[in-house]
Amino acid sequence: DKVTDRLHILDGLLIAFLNIDEVIAIIRTEDDPKQALMDRFGLSDLQAHAILEIRLRQLAKLEEIKIRGEQAELAAEREMLEATLGSERRMTTLLKKELQADAEEFGDDRRSPLVDRAPARAMSETDIMPTEPMTVVLSKKGWVRAAKGHDIDAGSLAYKAGDGFLCSVYGRSNQNVIVFDDQGRTYALQIHTLPSARGHGEPLTGRLSPPPGAHFIAAIAGDSEVRYLLASDAGYGFVAQAEALTVRNKAGKAVLTLPEGAGIMVPAKVQGDSDAEVAVVDSEGRFLVFPITDLPELPRGKGVRLMGVRPAEGERLIAMAVVPKGGAVVVHAGKRHMRLAGEELEPYRGARGSRGGKLPQGFRKVDALQVES
Repeated sequence: DKVTDRLHILDGLLIAFLNIDEVIAIIRTEDDPKQALMDRFGLSDLQAHAILEIRLRQLAKLEEIKIRGEQAELAAEREMLEATLGSERRMTTLLKKELQADAEEFGDDRRSPLVDRAPARAMSETDIMPTEPMTVVLSKKGWVRAAKGHDIDAGSLAYKAGDGFLCSVYGRSNQNVIVFDDQGRTYALQIHTLPSARGHGEPLTGRLSPPPGAHFIAAIAGDSEVRYLLASDAGYGFVAQAEALTVRNKAGKAVLTLPEGAGIMVPAKVQGDSDAEVAVVDSEGRFLVFPITDLPELPRGKGVRLMGVRPAEGERLIAMAVVPKGGAVVVHAGKRHMRLAGEELEPYRGARGSRGGKLPQGFRKVDALQVES
């Protein structure tokens, strides 16, 4: 449009140049020179206005060659523009060239990272409620309660007669606590709905419907993305994400398939990632360490053999732990303990499912394994 308008004005200036004396006379003598020019030479309002905007001295010096030269240039530009605007292919090519030129002149390395995000989902009540640290306490007879903060000495709390402390886990008020029974089932409760630790709490059987004869033996809490090592004392296990263990129904969900006569081990939190190692010890004092990458990640099942335990001969797993890279494991045997880290673990490293190596005398009756990061 700008090129067309300029060509139109140049046509008017050329007329003025070819009739320069008459144009000057009209400008000097007419009361309305603009209308007089339009009437005399058939000019448009835009052309007449452009002529009147030029000083008389400049008007007298207008050169036909310059006007016709500019007309030729603009006519060629108009032809190019019309061809581009009339062709989608030409327009795409032009845009491509301009973008490439701008990228070369102004481009730099990307500053904002490209990150894969989880699919969007509707927010729940727990997503928008205030979040604060909580300690969930589970008793030996299956009573549960929650206290604010992570500095609670759960062992010193008051328990009903004949009951006592079983375990405590740290979470937040907007998270779930997942409880395990001795038959390999899991159950989930929202932490903010649990009774206060100022009292004795309430029995889990009041909220859940475990199978007859089942007993609650462990609990976990925290982010749903955290992974845990689940295993039976018959020596089989796998890794599962906490989210896969969460269930809404009161009857829970069968997660760990137990061989006949086997019991469930207390779940071990996976610390670190692919560089972490699994440490297991059996009732004979054999100790085995192998990469956690040797284990599958499953939502449920029996798992694979962790250690060559022989249940038929009375052997069983006693304890297990997940040791992050550079971490250490402390073996507790009665009042004694032994810390193993780095090269000290080498004699016990082996293939998953093997028998492992014997711990030193005095440390073969293991009570627990403790991880130090």
